[in-house]
Amino acid sequence: MKRVPRGIPCLILTIALFGYLSSVMGFTNMLNTIMRTAHDLLLNTVFYLMAMCVLTGALSRIFSVFGVVDLLQRMLKPVLRPLFNLPGVSSAGALMTFLSDKPAIISVAKNPLFARYFKRYQHISLVNFAGSYAMGLLVIVFMMGHGFFTEPLYGLIGAIIGSIIATRLMQRLVLKEHPEYREEDVLPAQMEKEGTRTPYETVPDDPRQTLFVRVLDALLDGGKSGVEVGLAIIPGVLIISTLVMAFTFGTDPTTGTYTGDAYQGTGLLPYLAGKADFIFLWLFGFNASELVAFPITALGTVGAALGLIPEMMSKGIIDSNAIAVFTAMGMCWSGFLSADAATLDSLGYRHFISRSFTCTFIGGIAAGIITHWLYVLVTYVFTFL
Repeated sequence: MKRVPRGIPCLILTIALFGYLSSVMGFTNMLNTIMRTAHDLLLNTVFYLMAMCVLTGALSRIFSVFGVVDLLQRMLKPVLRPLFNLPGVSSAGALMTFLSDKPAIISVAKNPLFARYFKRYQHISLVNFAGSYAMGLLVIVFMMGHGFFTEPLYGLIGAIIGSIIATRLMQRLVLKEHPEYREEDVLPAQMEKEGTRTPYETVPDDPRQTLFVRVLDALLDGGKSGVEVGLAIIPGVLIISTLVMAFTFGTDPTTGTYTGDAYQGTGLLPYLAGKADFIFLWLFGFNASELVAFPITALGTVGAALGLIPEMMSKGIIDSNAIAVFTAMGMCWSGFLSADAATLDSLGYRHFISRSFTCTFIGGIAAGIITHWLYVLVTYVFTFL
């Protein structure tokens, strides 16, 4: 390898990647699909996420300034500390992602009044913790809207267990590489000691400020941080999501051919998963190989994965167990291949992206397995009652 000129391996991989895509889709269709997918992601996903980050940033700022974060810390510390090895305020991040999506944790994690409760290794694992509940409300409501009311509850339990596994594993990997992070505070001690304010802070007890001014300052400062976060996630979402979707989706559903429209691809990932459908049958209880498309698609975006369910229902291949497993894995993964990279990058932890991917993937697999066997156990028990 030392004799190979620098740049040759990268060039070979690039040619192989786009050569494969163009050989299946056609060169012109491949280029059009990539550009249109990235453009649609920018307009309909990134700007949506930016708006979400602005709103959640403002809300998290209100929670910080008016004592909600401190209240959560005191109330939930006895629960979160033994389970996740995280301070009680972490629940605020999980709540934000549950109501919206993974990037919502960025505005919360960057808030100094929130970050001061964390050691460095805990702050890094916060992405794995809060990300395991991403879009949870949307997923659960969607499943209930299709007539499944108890199954999403099994999935929620599985997602919680998967979150514990992913969070603890991430902390273990971080401390193995950086043992000093165990005692290193996220917020510099000197800043906290001297009361130095960051650009995102106001003084909540300033007698010269009226309640209205304090609320307005908190909303505007939090919203401003949300705009910065929205800009920071653009590269990760556009680049990684586009590539994942190019290997996940297939031809145009109406014509069965490649037309160069957005969200088309080679379908390689579902194809490979279908070759090992017997494994998924035992692990997750899937009774059809087509069901594997949901978790595979959820790697890129859980919203697109939810769009597969009506078609699966029309084919009669979906059952209650699959809905429970879909809920757990959809929440735990929720497009982590794109969202986690952008989230960690914006928080300054880019070099931990690969480890975060590994931990989230293992957590999602564990969540699906646990949910399936929990559903089997409960069903078995109620059958004989």
